[in-house]
Amino acid sequence: MNFIKIASISAAIAVVLGAFGAHAFKNLLSPELLEAWRTAVAYQIYHALALLIVGFLSLHPIFEGSRALVRSAYAFIVGAVFFSGSIYVLCLSRLYDLPMLAKVAGPITPIGGVFFILGWVLLFLAMPKRVNS
Repeated sequence: MNFIKIASISAAIAVVLGAFGAHAFKNLLSPELLEAWRTAVAYQIYHALALLIVGFLSLHPIFEGSRALVRSAYAFIVGAVFFSGSIYVLCLSRLYDLPMLAKVAGPITPIGGVFFILGWVLLFLAMPKRVNS
């Protein structure tokens, strides 16, 4: 899988959703929901950048065959979908008065956070014990 391309698309989507939140939703969402939207955008950007780094690291020979590095990338992707995605859904469910959607999305957010943490731990574990520079 090309993690650099996925990172680029994720970052582009985050920028679009950030602009949407800053302009289109500015007067529609409560200040609390607007702040939640901004948090979702920020975490999506942070982890798109992390995924970009993992993508570039995977091109280096010292990481060839690193399962932990690949798993960290997948954890960042799943984390972004679950964490940021569920916050976007929560905000939109409140905007459009869809409480059932909020009930489903709410519990998913912390699962995304766990995947983010797992991604960082796996990235740590993927680092070679000794790197000659």
